[in-house]
Amino acid sequence: MRQKKTPMRKCTGCGEMKEKKQLVRIVKAPESNEISLDLTGKKPGRGAYICSSTDCLNKAKKARRLERAFSCKIPDEVYEQLTEEINNK
Repeated sequence: MRQKKTPMRKCTGCGEMKEKKQLVRIVKAPESNEISLDLTGKKPGRGAYICSSTDCLNKAKKARRLERAFSCKIPDEVYEQLTEEINNK
């Protein structure tokens, strides 16, 4: 019997390929352009994956990788909110 493939995603912070379940999805909503954390992986919109550590989020912020992934400027308040949500997770 064939084994199922486990979906792999690349962390935008550290650049490592990991299983999708190990990463957290960050979503840009299609109409409101609101950026939020998606713990279920089901929210509609453009998504980017990141490890569940603040180190990877800080690396992504410093290199502006999330801004490139979403093609928009991300304010510092959003990064602070994402950091709080990752710490509370």
